[in-house]
Amino acid sequence: MSKSVFKAILVVAALFFTGFFASTVVPALIENPDVWGAFAAGFVNPYSSGYSTDVLVCWVILAAWVVYEAKTYSVRKGWVCLLLGIVPGVAVGLALYLLLREKQIREVRRDA
Repeated sequence: MSKSVFKAILVVAALFFTGFFASTVVPALIENPDVWGAFAAGFVNPYSSGYSTDVLVCWVILAAWVVYEAKTYSVRKGWVCLLLGIVPGVAVGLALYLLLREKQIREVRRDA
């Protein structure tokens, strides 16, 4: 897979999820602005609990990766990706981080 195809897939996936999230979650939050209740609704049955736990653990893994690479490779602005990993979601935060780190690592390699 070429780099441009990889980047395009990341951008399309992040935009798709953001659009889906906005069209699904925002109207429900406008109708009932209980954020804690909305979070807890992700754990209403064993299936949704499994998916919700997976997402939370993926965010923790992303956070560990961002912090590690900030210290090891001086990748900057990863915190923005962690915020976007909370809202709208890990799909967006991870996609943005991959794009962000690729650009910064390319610059470091060019300077070396």
